Amino acid sequence: MTKKLSARLVAVLADKRGVTAMEYGLIAAFIAVAIIGGLTLLGGNLNSMLNGIAANFAAPA
Repeated sequence: MTKKLSARLVAVLADKRGVTAMEYGLIAAFIAVAIIGGLTLLGGNLNSMLNGIAANFAAPA
């Protein structure tokens, strides 16, 4: 019983199939964080620019 359990544990630890999926998951998470950070930094400037453009238009009379 102990030999069977230890052999199964060694087989699970030697299996590398899930490592690639985990690496892709980490890469996707880092890309998402970079996108969110970039949009957060640019969001205020973009809002100011669009409000400035909108202020140049006259309301119809």
